[in-house]
Amino acid sequence: MTQDLTPKYTVPGIEREAAGRLIGLLRLRLHALNDLHLTLKHVHWNVVGPQFIAVHEMIDPQVDRVRDMADDVAERIAALGGVAQGTPGALVAERTWDDYSIGRADSIAHLAALDLVYTGVIEGVRAAVKEAGDVDPATEDLLIEQLRDLEQFQWFVRAHLESAGGTLATGEARTEQEAAAKGAELG
Repeated sequence: MTQDLTPKYTVPGIEREAAGRLIGLLRLRLHALNDLHLTLKHVHWNVVGPQFIAVHEMIDPQVDRVRDMADDVAERIAALGGVAQGTPGALVAERTWDDYSIGRADSIAHLAALDLVYTGVIEGVRAAVKEAGDVDPATEDLLIEQLRDLEQFQWFVRAHLESAGGTLATGEARTEQEAAAKGAELG
């Protein structure tokens, strides 16, 4: 059963039904950002190995920015007349992905798995940008700004996984476990 997210009011110039669709896509972006924030902290706490301090310190600014992104998305949902569901229960019930699957691991193994996490988040933002662009340039602009930052964070991660020839160590990995195993081979 699909939940009707049509608000009782919304911002001027957007139909209520269109605002409901925007709220729906932003809800999933909010869940993805909240999940990413927690995943990044998990990596920060559980990374080990020779590159520990570099990765440990690289992650915290990403955590802070992702938390800000979640706040911006939640506030946009509220401005559109919706309810920003930021509870863990809503995140788990509505997400379309599994929990991050790597525990205590070498820094390169975590970064390899995190690369796949970023790929999933970025693909979701790109789809949301496309959908929002047909309805609301303000929401589209918010998502595009976030997309740039998320892509930069993935670049930071990939810099640890890339050879001088431009090949990613994770290759064709489809799961976090596969990516982590390939990354561990580098470490």
